[in-house]
Amino acid sequence: MSKRKYFGTDGIRGTVGEFPITPEFVLKLGWALGQVLGNKGKVVIGKDTRISGYMFESVLQAGLTASGVNSMLVGPMPTPAIAYLTRTFRADAGIVISASHNPYHDNGIKFFSADGTKFPDEVELEIEALLDKDMTTEESHKLGKAYRLEDASARYIEFCKASFPNNLSLKGQKLVVDCAHGATYHIAPYVFKELGAEVIKIGCEPNGLNINLDCGATDTKALSEAVLEHNADLGIAFDGDGDRVMMVDKKGRLVNGDQLIWILAKSLSKSDIDSSGVAGTLMTNMAIEVDFKKHNIDFERTNVGDRYVMQSLKKNGWKLGGESSGHVICLDYNSTGDGIISALQVLKALNDEGQTLEQFVESHPLFPQTLINVRVKDADEILAKAELQTVIKDVETQLGDKGRVLIRKSGTEPLIRVMVEATEEQLAQNSAKRIANKVQELI
Repeated sequence: MSKRKYFGTDGIRGTVGEFPITPEFVLKLGWALGQVLGNKGKVVIGKDTRISGYMFESVLQAGLTASGVNSMLVGPMPTPAIAYLTRTFRADAGIVISASHNPYHDNGIKFFSADGTKFPDEVELEIEALLDKDMTTEESHKLGKAYRLEDASARYIEFCKASFPNNLSLKGQKLVVDCAHGATYHIAPYVFKELGAEVIKIGCEPNGLNINLDCGATDTKALSEAVLEHNADLGIAFDGDGDRVMMVDKKGRLVNGDQLIWILAKSLSKSDIDSSGVAGTLMTNMAIEVDFKKHNIDFERTNVGDRYVMQSLKKNGWKLGGESSGHVICLDYNSTGDGIISALQVLKALNDEGQTLEQFVESHPLFPQTLINVRVKDADEILAKAELQTVIKDVETQLGDKGRVLIRKSGTEPLIRVMVEATEEQLAQNSAKRIANKVQELI
């Protein structure tokens, strides 16, 4: 298959004003999608709260209109909401204007197919091929139309609530909800409140520039402080586009995506005789894998990225997967990672188990993990050296079933990432330092 020129693992992303995240390119991107879909298709367009979303919403709409495709504008909406709305309105595609957990000066474009899943590679390649051609405009009577859907948030709130059992209430629970000044700000607090919880909102005042700034799933310090200040039962944090979720327990301790998946998997394995398996990534904590083996829960690791987790789930016919960064995929409820729905399923699982979040965390400790980044000029050259491989194999032999080693080059920086997990923190630290020192010697 040809190499993609613009699309990464999660759409097209970059700094606003720098190619390809420019109005001119995004205009043509909308037109190219319209050409692939064909005249008179329909596309749902949503965005997060960053200021550049206004600009890119307009040019995407213009590009689609020029190619004869209709646009349904829903305004600021979480990424998983666009997946849902694309399906429910029988649209041909969905577009999310978002750079997810990145700061406001970045933006990006994500696409969903008619069934609410990410575009396959061949469609992205078809779009890229059209970007090299001259843009055309349909005759006036063939141009597309655009209209705004006013009740999109209410529809999605009801969709999220429907994933929670009718006979279960959150009454009596005090929750802090951090929306990262992002796309869930006008949705998530209402979902939990309407299900009975007392909700303390933070990160719910977007101004176009503060998305993900010192808040949300990528920075849970403010959430931890709020949970302790308000003596809340737990805290829930979303990232800027709402497809990631992290939690904080009553004691203010972070509970990451790995642990949330652990909670869901353990509950499912007890309640469903055919709960199947779980997909994680290379970064999933080893303690989870060890525990799954004890309880006969199938587990598969993928490359880092929810795209690869989804591929594993489809291949195996499984429903649950995700990664430590907070992408939790529950295919029983939505076709992509959905922070709000995943949080609701965790609350349901804890209720079913008769446990609080802190009780689960304390009874299911993660293995200590040490990560060391070493800056290099040529990561591939260093990783291929026999001396380094010898040290890695020696460390792996010493760890045995008490830990594991993961060495990989960064996809975004000139770094080699050395990660070691072990049953004891000192063992993880010493093992990681030994490998990192050898990398440093070989530079």
